[in-house]
Amino acid sequence: MLKRTLGTQGLTVSALGLGCMGMSWAYGTPDETESIATIHRALDLGIDFFDTAEVYGPFENEKLLGRALKGRRDGVTIATKFGFKIENGAIAGTDSRPEHVKAVAEASLKRLGVDVIDLLYQHRVDPAVPIEETVGAMADLVKVGKVRFLGLSEAGARNIRRAHAVHPISALQSEYSLWERGVEAEILPAIRELGIGFVPYSPLGRGFLTGNAQRAEDLAENDFRRGQPRLQGENFDLNMRIVEAVKALADAKGATPAQVALAWLLAQGKDVVPIPGTKRRKYLEENIRAVDVHLTTEELEQLNRAAPVGQTAGTRYAPVSMAALDR
Repeated sequence: MLKRTLGTQGLTVSALGLGCMGMSWAYGTPDETESIATIHRALDLGIDFFDTAEVYGPFENEKLLGRALKGRRDGVTIATKFGFKIENGAIAGTDSRPEHVKAVAEASLKRLGVDVIDLLYQHRVDPAVPIEETVGAMADLVKVGKVRFLGLSEAGARNIRRAHAVHPISALQSEYSLWERGVEAEILPAIRELGIGFVPYSPLGRGFLTGNAQRAEDLAENDFRRGQPRLQGENFDLNMRIVEAVKALADAKGATPAQVALAWLLAQGKDVVPIPGTKRRKYLEENIRAVDVHLTTEELEQLNRAAPVGQTAGTRYAPVSMAALDR
């Protein structure tokens, strides 16, 4: 597996990571046996970058990842996230107060069964807490050896700069794919100026870019994609034009749509490390072959024309979740 470096502080990881959220939360019924087998297969294939968060479950995904990595911790980069207030098993707002940051980090260490968190992200910017205070608490965790590198998720350029002035930020994690290119105008230039790496989540458009996506109304009741406007009604039909373009190019190259979509992301810069999520070994094995798909300049331009910035039908999330994004 190829390696890439996130930020200028020396965090080197596999060119593709594995998003673990769907193993415990959001995408239908969990399957722990297959999920752990998928994590083990990822390790065997050279993936060493695993992404989780306290809110996935809540808490259950960190525990699962900890169980899966028991005895196989060496050489693995574990990334987790804090930033939400969790009450009665549900999100009840944001909470990035310094004392909360430190308490959550301690709890995450125990759930993961490790002595240090390799990459700790603030999951969402907390409008009630100056980011300097939050990152100051995160920096304290680095000083005492409980965290190695710091990250932000879905932060806007202004807060990224403020955070980086307190302590070097190694990675920004935000949604980025052929159907979500909002980071290109302002955020990617800002993090590249500062020497911060980029970790795109949902690099396959929550499965849409695989060509196998279902309409929101056809998904299971416990699948959070039912509430996503881009998969609903007319938006679904309009967005299929992106999938058709990806599929046409994939067919011409003897690849799958998922591999082409990931290859497009990998071609956006050596500082980009996508984390496609799956709980199935067969999809993991398909995704990992994206590192061998080379897209020519002409093919990249073809995809850019098929999925221009800002032209995907529908918003990324329902209004309440859109309001939590820091732009």
